[in-house]
Amino acid sequence: MLQSKSDHLFNATNLFFLTVIGLVTLFPLYYVLVVSFSDPAEFIRNKATLFPKKWSLDSYRYLLSTDSFIRAMGNSAFLATVGTVFSLFVTSCLSYALSRRRLQGRRVMMLLILLTTLFNPGIIPPYLLIRDLNLINSIWSLILPVLTSGWYVLLMKGFFDSIPPSLEEAARIDGCNDIGVWWRIILPLSLPSLAAFGLFYAVAYWNTFFTALLYINDFNKQPLQVLLQNMLIDSSTASGGTAAAEMTAEQQIPSETLKMAAVVIATIPILMVYPFLQKHFAKGAMVGSVKE
Repeated sequence: MLQSKSDHLFNATNLFFLTVIGLVTLFPLYYVLVVSFSDPAEFIRNKATLFPKKWSLDSYRYLLSTDSFIRAMGNSAFLATVGTVFSLFVTSCLSYALSRRRLQGRRVMMLLILLTTLFNPGIIPPYLLIRDLNLINSIWSLILPVLTSGWYVLLMKGFFDSIPPSLEEAARIDGCNDIGVWWRIILPLSLPSLAAFGLFYAVAYWNTFFTALLYINDFNKQPLQVLLQNMLIDSSTASGGTAAAEMTAEQQIPSETLKMAAVVIATIPILMVYPFLQKHFAKGAMVGSVKE
């Protein structure tokens, strides 16, 4: 189809603005990568440069040889792995139970779950609950309060509602009980939704920050995001007592390159997860969107 001059002008304008927006969006990422791979000696001489003459992995080597950084990475990996598995288990079980019309008290439970999506209890009640359960300074204080989400339960329930009841009836004729139907029939059919919600949970656990500030005082148990925050705040005035101070007290590497390297390392695990879940993600993101 032939395009008029106005169409060409519109497309050229769109391309120009989208290119500018793309460059502005990618520039911070480029700057983080460049600074993290800059040679420490050159960075000290020239400070920020967009095209370093000498590249180096010294910042990464130093970070990965530091106990506090490895410990924080381990805490975040534990949170993301264990938290995601437990959250998917609880969410899928609860959603499947609520999708069965023969469940007694189903409407009351649905109403209670809906209320959690409408009203936020704030900070004080959850903190008092965690304190009374003796979970302060426990890694489980970052998992149990967010074990499931009301929105995710309602969305996954909508997906389970779309599964034909005849499949469940056929499984029961073959001898399956409720757990067998859930494990052998429902879960295999729910892989797209599980992959999508698993990614949401994993990203949320990996980025755990505010609740860790509230519930975790021992820096040996703090996740990576809190360590990064300590580095951003404390590294320029490094004094004993924090993980960031431990990392910058005796090293010759600029704190700026260390911070950028830490940001890159903290981003890589989540980026590595996306390609494996991408084929399920689009389908899983449509869960509950089709109404017939």
